[in-house]
Amino acid sequence: MTMMKPAGLATLALLLAAAMSPATAKLPPPSDEAKAKAAEAAAKTAHNGKVDNYALCKSMDRVAQVYFEQAKKAGKTAPPATATAPCADPGPFVYTPPVPASGAAVTAAAPAAAAAPAAPAAPAAAAPKK
Repeated sequence: MTMMKPAGLATLALLLAAAMSPATAKLPPPSDEAKAKAAEAAAKTAHNGKVDNYALCKSMDRVAQVYFEQAKKAGKTAPPATATAPCADPGPFVYTPPVPASGAAVTAAAPAAAAAPAAPAAPAAAAPKK
């Protein structure tokens, strides 16, 4: 096994730094559609967590029930069960997107913007020479 020379390590570090610099560039802000999809995905993930917790709760209830039944059959005295909240079924996933605060203003401005023809972009003025 050969060891790298210090110059090789420095070159490797510079190459890694150069490769990582594009990854640190600032991304454009997400569109409204992307934000809506992200919100729905977050809501679905939260609901899946609730479903998982419900399944875990039901399985713990079944394990406790079997434990107490087996203890009773064996003639043993089991400690009293710890009082817990009942399992709450979250139901099916239903997502209702939030209504924008200025819903009327957005819908009224959208047709006007779509009807107006797009103006050609003005050429950028050349920067004065110093």
